[in-house]
Amino acid sequence: MTAIASITANLGSVPYTVRLTDDLGHHWLSDEPPDKQGANLGPTPTRLLVASLGACTAITMKMYAERKGWPLERVDVRVELLTYVPVPEGGTSIRCGIVLVGPLSPEQRERLMAIAGACPVHRILNAPIRIEARLEEERTEETRKSGGAESGPVGGNA
Repeated sequence: MTAIASITANLGSVPYTVRLTDDLGHHWLSDEPPDKQGANLGPTPTRLLVASLGACTAITMKMYAERKGWPLERVDVRVELLTYVPVPEGGTSIRCGIVLVGPLSPEQRERLMAIAGACPVHRILNAPIRIEARLEEERTEETRKSGGAESGPVGGNA
């Protein structure tokens, strides 16, 4: 198994405000709205999930159009997360509304819509997902400098 992305989420003393850092050095926040006792300093985790699908869809379509030399001027993607009640039986759906701007032929539009389903985030969300949570030791400044174990199971088998 190969890690394609690594994100660190740190929740400190500010209730529900999470500082996120990725392996490429980007930093951003996630938070909850005031009605959930958050400070509303960033999108909720659920909004980050659907935003990643929207961004990936738009980027994948634009890259494909550029490779083909097609006149795609802009892609607008609206993503909605829909939960059916009761949740366990009803499940969750994600709806993507896509607007393609530019003088594209009907065939080009049809092909771009097919490509939308091939974006990496779309494929991840459509495939079976296993989430493995494990307890890890806190990394101190000393272990970071010495190159100490970054992760691994604590007191058991992986």
